[in-house]
Amino acid sequence: MHGPVVRAPASPGAAELVQLLGRAADGDAAAFRDFYDRTSAKLFGIILRILPDRGEAEDVLQEVYVTIWRKAAEFDSTRASPVTWAATIARNRSIDRLRARASRPAAPLETAHDVADAAPMADALIDTMRGAASVHAALAALEPRQAAAIRSCYFEGLTYEALAEREGVPVGTLKSWVRRGILRMRAAMAEAGATA
Repeated sequence: MHGPVVRAPASPGAAELVQLLGRAADGDAAAFRDFYDRTSAKLFGIILRILPDRGEAEDVLQEVYVTIWRKAAEFDSTRASPVTWAATIARNRSIDRLRARASRPAAPLETAHDVADAAPMADALIDTMRGAASVHAALAALEPRQAAAIRSCYFEGLTYEALAEREGVPVGTLKSWVRRGILRMRAAMAEAGATA
């Protein structure tokens, strides 16, 4: 008769990543940034092996971390390590991108001169990037719960009602978090604009 199966203890790094994911699932943006810092190089390497175009790989990496942020609460440390779980998401996203690219019809090269370039001019792009950077900086300055609520409502498209239910708070409380957070963000962005 065989004895019980004994699993090797998780490495300290894996244990820390499990804790970071748990905190990220609770809306802790700082823990999520730490998780990103510790795992992004590995995930980017996986994506680059599937999608050698660096720009496309960077786009997919961003999608991967949006997915990790949204699904952090679904992570189960008894089924996989955090890196294995995140690597699976990265691999699947990369393959999805490859398949999507392969299914796009290719136009003949001769028609290229008829295609208008819808990309913004460089100066407009720089302004947009500066604006995005100031939004992210203002979000990072908020308390994690406020920042998570604003991200969920404005970036993920969650309704106040759905988010209030997920957070276990009244809708009025959630609206107050968002309203106060946006007021703080506006003030921080106005101050940053005045000192720029």
